[in-house]
Amino acid sequence: MAELNALIHQAVRLRIMAALVALAPADDVDFTYLRDLLEVTDGNLGAHLRRLEEAGYIAIDKVFEHRKPRTYVSASPEGRQAFEEHVAALESILKGE
Repeated sequence: MAELNALIHQAVRLRIMAALVALAPADDVDFTYLRDLLEVTDGNLGAHLRRLEEAGYIAIDKVFEHRKPRTYVSASPEGRQAFEEHVAALESILKGE
């Protein structure tokens, strides 16, 4: 049986990864958009993003646009692979394999 990824399995991180892998590989989302989509606080989202970034599952790009800081988040190739494996493990459990 395939193993679940404990880092991704946490509910908020699972939702973050699901939102990011739904994008094209070269696309990213704004921190504020992701926060609003997931209905979490800035601090909560920041903590989860930090864990995913430390694992190499996401990339965070901080830039200034019109003198305002903006943070963009995208799934890394490693993160996409880890998410696919996690989903496969979930499907295996659901099928009783």
